[in-house]
Amino acid sequence: MSKQAAIPLISEKQKLVDFNKFTGLAKPILLPIIGLVLFLGLWNGMAKNIDTSLGQFPGTAAVWEQANVLVDEHYAQQARASEFYERQEKRNAERVAKDPNYQPKIRDFTGAPTFFEQIWTSLYTVMFGFVMASVIAVPLGIVCGLSKSTYAAINPLIQLFKPISPLAWLPLVTMVVSAVYITDDPMFSKSFITSAATVALCCLWPTLINTAVGVSSIDKDLVNVSKVLRLNPLQHVLKIVMPSSIPAIFTGLRLSLGIGWMVLIAAEMLAQNPGLGKFVWDEFQNGSSESLARIMVAVLTIGIIGFILDRLMLQLQKWVSWDKTATLR
Repeated sequence: MSKQAAIPLISEKQKLVDFNKFTGLAKPILLPIIGLVLFLGLWNGMAKNIDTSLGQFPGTAAVWEQANVLVDEHYAQQARASEFYERQEKRNAERVAKDPNYQPKIRDFTGAPTFFEQIWTSLYTVMFGFVMASVIAVPLGIVCGLSKSTYAAINPLIQLFKPISPLAWLPLVTMVVSAVYITDDPMFSKSFITSAATVALCCLWPTLINTAVGVSSIDKDLVNVSKVLRLNPLQHVLKIVMPSSIPAIFTGLRLSLGIGWMVLIAAEMLAQNPGLGKFVWDEFQNGSSESLARIMVAVLTIGIIGFILDRLMLQLQKWVSWDKTATLR
């Protein structure tokens, strides 16, 4: 083949390689954008044809408008709180100037929590319940994975309580908390304890099951290594069991956190614990023309936060695990 014929052939191959590189880089970006655009178009198209008792179902423009309103309300409330504390400080300073023996008192601002404050409350509640469940589920799952007898004894309870809806647990938890959590100076409100305990009960099972499966599936060669090195039970768990079963444990933790986040919204609605669930319920009860759009803002926020929590758990798994091939699925 002549040099003149070889040059165009090489050029075509280079173009093909460049095109493949471009499509490989573009797919992870373009395809999600296309999916999002189609979803927004379908949403707007359907919203125009849905009329409810509170008015037309909100489209993207109405939801965006109410999102901005919620942001403005947050900053306005923060400004009122700052003015409230400044007035108190000024008043106390004047009282102290007149009477040096006066003990100043600072009262808390009692304004309604803003949307962002309710987001923080929901995150705090779900993490409290999730940590409670994990502290119980991971050690118990390790014991079940190491001991077939223990697993045989606990498995009927797991299969019995795992399918129970959080709506069934909530009345029982509410009554137990009301009967047990009695104090004149509570650190946490009863509604918070009720929501967190309900989340913990529903988060418990995926972590427990996946931990037990991961521990029981450890490579027999690793178990033999532990025997050869004569590791005591604690060393065996820390050096053999935990590193080998971390991928399975984190699979359970990710499932538990996702379930806990879903459960929390329903628990906050019924327990009337401040948070995103109560925000949705209050807007539904409010029944104003903007309520549907504000509820949609909360729904989208719940979805985005759930996605972020799952990504954070996956990233944490990559940091602590020897398995660096965990994918963002």
